[in-house]
Amino acid sequence: MLGAIYGDIIGSYYESHSTKNYHFDLFPSGARFTDDTVLTAAVCDAILYSDRKAGDFFDRRLRAKEYAYRYKQYFARYPNAGFGNLFREWAINDRLKQQNSFANGAAMRVIPIAYAYGSLNEVNLQTKLSCLYTHKHSEAIVAAQAVATATYMALHGSNKDQIRTHISQKYRYHLNTSIDDLRKSYVFNSKASYSVPPSIVAFLESTDYEDAVRNAVSLGGDADTMACIAGGIAQAYYKEIPYDISMKCNRVLDSGLRSIFRQFSEKYCR
Repeated sequence: MLGAIYGDIIGSYYESHSTKNYHFDLFPSGARFTDDTVLTAAVCDAILYSDRKAGDFFDRRLRAKEYAYRYKQYFARYPNAGFGNLFREWAINDRLKQQNSFANGAAMRVIPIAYAYGSLNEVNLQTKLSCLYTHKHSEAIVAAQAVATATYMALHGSNKDQIRTHISQKYRYHLNTSIDDLRKSYVFNSKASYSVPPSIVAFLESTDYEDAVRNAVSLGGDADTMACIAGGIAQAYYKEIPYDISMKCNRVLDSGLRSIFRQFSEKYCR
């Protein structure tokens, strides 16, 4: 699960300093955690809270409102983490409204759901519930479910061909274009249907965790979110992250975020 967080940190600088260079500096000055990390922590916290409230599997099913309240809570803690204007307006509103966003913000935060639930059906249900107040648009829900499904399959022993075939058939994503071909014409766009499939390809064409993150960032797009997605799936698949990356990224996180991720990892990521 931390692979998503580290991808966010590595990609953060390149969100505003776009690069097509695969050999970019992993930790330039200014690398930081962003809203991707903050909202991933919110999902972790929601799941941990549900466990404290009721240990039975069926009793601890989270509702859409429970995710939404956590998003608002974590926004209030980290208002300067780089949230988009649409999400910011939603988060500061006293009323709990539903937004019809089709951006990639729902897909960037769902990696923990793949770890916490025991079946693909439950993962897809919880993923949809996690979307409904901020990204109710079907495009955003499909993208989030594709990421959670790829992560779940990677965790549970599926190979890359199986993951590619399943995601392509179920979500109608074209995943056969090479990273090199994508890189030639790729531009920044946070639309879920545009940015999520290449993020999955960045994992599918990788040889290890770092390679997946480099693939994602070097497309020259929404680097932090795409590296968050690719890195999250990659850790689930490869089961390891280079020690140097872990150490440097952990130093960027504050104690509150480290505590939530540690609690979640101890319970679900063994």
